[in-house]
Amino acid sequence: MKKLGTTLAAGLLGLGTTASAEVEVGMIVTLSGPPAALGQQAVDGFQLALDDLGGKLGGEDATLIVEDDELKPEVALSKANGMVQEEVDFVVGTIFSNMLQAIFKPVIESETFLISPNAGPSTFAGRNCNPYFFVTSYQNNQNAEVMGAHAQAAGYEKVFMIAPNYQAGRDNMEGFQMHYEGEIVDEVYVPLGHQDYSAEIARIATSDADAVFAFTPGGMGVRFVRQFRDAGLADRIQFMSVFTTDETTLPAQKEAAEGFIAAGNWAPDADNEASQKFVAAFEEKYGYVPGGYAMQAYDAAMLIDSAVASVGGDLSDKDAVRAAMEAADFTSLRGDFAFNSNHYPTQNFYQLSVEEREDGQWATATGELVFENYGDNFAGECSM
Repeated sequence: MKKLGTTLAAGLLGLGTTASAEVEVGMIVTLSGPPAALGQQAVDGFQLALDDLGGKLGGEDATLIVEDDELKPEVALSKANGMVQEEVDFVVGTIFSNMLQAIFKPVIESETFLISPNAGPSTFAGRNCNPYFFVTSYQNNQNAEVMGAHAQAAGYEKVFMIAPNYQAGRDNMEGFQMHYEGEIVDEVYVPLGHQDYSAEIARIATSDADAVFAFTPGGMGVRFVRQFRDAGLADRIQFMSVFTTDETTLPAQKEAAEGFIAAGNWAPDADNEASQKFVAAFEEKYGYVPGGYAMQAYDAAMLIDSAVASVGGDLSDKDAVRAAMEAADFTSLRGDFAFNSNHYPTQNFYQLSVEEREDGQWATATGELVFENYGDNFAGECSM
């Protein structure tokens, strides 16, 4: 395999060059603009795993190459092509589903393993699943399915839905409606990166909805939550969301998100030893609260570590590496974890709430277990 020195996007972690590295990992995430916090969590989570592993993966020296896709498909494609040409062993990415769609083909066709630490589009979960593609997060629909199941059980009769108009937005809209049987009073798509929600909030105010379901990640969520609260809607309409009130947005939302609920596969208060150790180490090293983006990237590193160790560092046997990854022989920070037949996880999902911690930090907290060992609904269409 070709050896690389470590290259990093400007302003990122100062990793030393490891000319004799045996395992090379290329990471493509969004590190520009308002969504940069999401990508930075992934970088920091993966790097913390490398620190815990002594800079090695499977006992072999490791090099991490980090690139910013700038939330532009053409940039993501260019970065992926560069990594493929340099013959990295694994590509880890992306944060956004449209970026994953941009890099999927060149990485997979080169027979390089692609591991998504966040994006989980339905596109690659069913008929277009691939033996070189693994996901350590979720299938996009699933978190929204959890929120829909909660809305149904809670008895909300009319729900207003809003999401950005791209693959993950469409997946989340579809997912919410899987278990929710009430009335969808409106289903609004906004541009990715949308900032001014005055028109949408006016529609919510006159919709007669008793709850809102939102998928507005990153900076979108900061603006939407604040504007929703400022309009006085939080006093009469329940705010439900996914990836809208999380550890990337709550530092800016704070009290504006109080009382809002979400859904996910993990929260920083997860009651297991590995997670508690991770959260403490992460906050000590980086000075902020880790969210799911960091947790899932940490798990991605541990997945690679387990596979490289299983094959004794010999990455030339792709079938052996794949089998080792499918075994998922590592301790996930979320607890129980296994891969479904389509290489998306089977895992537990919870209702999450927003809380202010004793130290003044805002974070999500684990609530009711909604689904146990929950697999996605596309796996049955996958044949590998």
